[in-house]
Amino acid sequence: MPNHLATETSPYLLQHKDNPVDWYPWGPEALARAKREQKPIFLSIGYSACHWCHVMEHESFENEAIAKLLNESFVCIKVDREERPDLDQLYMNAVQMLTGRGGWPMSVFLTPELKPFYGGTYWPPKRRGQMPGFDEVVISMAHFWKEKREQAVDMADKLTVAMAKIDQGAEGGQLSANLLVSAASTLSNSFDRTYGGFGGAPKFPSSMALQFLMRHWHRKQDRQSLDMVRVSLDRMAAGGIYDHVGGGFARYSVDAHWLVPHFEKMLYDNALLAATYLEAFQVTEEENYARVVRETLDYILRDMTGEAGGFYSTEDADSEGVEGKFYVWTPDQLKEVLGGDAAETFARVYDVTASGNFEHSNILNLPKTLKQQAELLKRDLTDLTAELRASRAKLFSAREKRIHPHKDDKVIVAWNGLMIDTMARAGAVLDEPRYVQAAAKAADFLLTELRPEEGRLLHTWRNGQAKIDAYLDDYACLANGLVSLYEATFEGRFLDEAVKLVEAVLEKFSDNKGGGFYFTSAEQETLIVRGKDFADNAVPSGNSMAATVLVRLGKLTGKQKYLDAAQGAMLPTLKLMDRAPVATGQILIALDLLLGPTYEMVLAGELQDESTSRALAGLRERYLPNKVLAFAGNSDKGNPPTAALADLLVGKSVQGSGPSLYVCEGHTCQAPALGEEEIAHLLDELMPHGLFD
Repeated sequence: MPNHLATETSPYLLQHKDNPVDWYPWGPEALARAKREQKPIFLSIGYSACHWCHVMEHESFENEAIAKLLNESFVCIKVDREERPDLDQLYMNAVQMLTGRGGWPMSVFLTPELKPFYGGTYWPPKRRGQMPGFDEVVISMAHFWKEKREQAVDMADKLTVAMAKIDQGAEGGQLSANLLVSAASTLSNSFDRTYGGFGGAPKFPSSMALQFLMRHWHRKQDRQSLDMVRVSLDRMAAGGIYDHVGGGFARYSVDAHWLVPHFEKMLYDNALLAATYLEAFQVTEEENYARVVRETLDYILRDMTGEAGGFYSTEDADSEGVEGKFYVWTPDQLKEVLGGDAAETFARVYDVTASGNFEHSNILNLPKTLKQQAELLKRDLTDLTAELRASRAKLFSAREKRIHPHKDDKVIVAWNGLMIDTMARAGAVLDEPRYVQAAAKAADFLLTELRPEEGRLLHTWRNGQAKIDAYLDDYACLANGLVSLYEATFEGRFLDEAVKLVEAVLEKFSDNKGGGFYFTSAEQETLIVRGKDFADNAVPSGNSMAATVLVRLGKLTGKQKYLDAAQGAMLPTLKLMDRAPVATGQILIALDLLLGPTYEMVLAGELQDESTSRALAGLRERYLPNKVLAFAGNSDKGNPPTAALADLLVGKSVQGSGPSLYVCEGHTCQAPALGEEEIAHLLDELMPHGLFD
């Protein structure tokens, strides 16, 4: 018989609906039962693409004896961390304070008042060496609650008080460019100069830190900052963390040199990494970076986009119960698909051997560059590149016949906002209208299906059902994506919607005493602590994204209250920026934009005019991270103006026969550059071609 999860929409919860554990979703029924019966709660938090979540389910939650122990002594609640990031964030803080580490599956024991008194991550079903078995843990916690309840409650109360102090108070200090210099220096100290990235294994991409380093290079012409970016991006694109056959990136690498990935693919990683490679392409004009962007976004459009336009969440690491099986190859499999000579060349280039580099099989990777391989093979580089491209296409067709990893097809607003931002920017920079169209379709879907009323947003959607009030990062990431979509299309409606979302953030999430924004709105479920998030994790923190979009809109609209609110979100992170810049990359990006010089640019012309299109393309291809962009044209040609830009656009019109570019700072404008040549000359002054050489 299915348990109480059978009517849920989350793929992760539905995976557990037939467990013998009497699981409840988080909600009034389970919480009321715990209080009524004065039973403690066993809270298990994970997500559908989590390998060790699957392991613990199979070992423990499908185990009749362990299920009996849980059902007798606890109210058991299962939570999808992607549906309820507020619960995940709250109880992850507790587990980290209790154990010094965190991760998923997360296992927490709570009082009926929802206060944690014990927790951890994965436990095996039976003791393994020094690691206790989950059966021991369950029996011990049941006994602790029954025999030493006062002690358990006292521990839970003290832990909750400590949790309430995390990220709550405002910090003194001043926002200055010295923070940017210090952060770049700290990142340099932890940089892996051989393989790129920061720290050792396991190694995560740290996209926001890399984007910040490009801005620091742009600000200071600091070559070391750009070198860190290029080594990291080159190594990741050559490593096994990148899917050389189908495009897209896995979650992280279990080793320090990007070879063996944790094979799950997340929407947010691919949005953030594609944006990072896009900016690196603008800086360096290296076509390989543009290729990675295209292949990654093509993967998203092919495999991770719903018919209605929303972007799906994740793809699992496992297929047929085996991690990575979908992605790996043997020499015999290459021969079967490619034939002898082509298979031999492909195996040589992509490190496919009989002994293998991963569990007797092979993760494709590039130990040498194609140029180096062409020299070793005595092949023409162009011919070799074409042959490998054709071989990858054949392998992709063959791989499509394999059993695919499970896909979590729920739509999460914050992650969609990140992908809308990337799709819009990539479409504009690479002149790929289909990416801009995908961004617009996703935005329209979210604004239609996940907005039950004006000023209110929902967090997640699946199978026609939208639910759960949206969190800070949902509002902020979507607003930021809509600003980028405006800059890619110049459709004023997208900017208007971004303004509405930001106004909702100021109204619903502000902490007027401590500074910054709460993760939950004043209207959402009251938990034991109303938390804030300032540190980036796999995704930018809610406060850092709010700060980013507030600065962008403040510069576009001229509203000082947006800039003031952005500063309010940054000030509580002063110490964190100085101490741990790898965890504050997005807030450093926002700070760089706030400090400026930041240019408010208005291109005046007609979009249908070829000279205007060329000028716009020239503007978009430059790496100018410290700008916002608006367009002034005739409103009867498909792009009606928006009131939000009234101050910026006043007096901005075409001068002469061609396009005109106005460059302003603090809404004080230079004389416009008139015509394509003057515009190109002005852009050369701001960001010359070949500056990185």
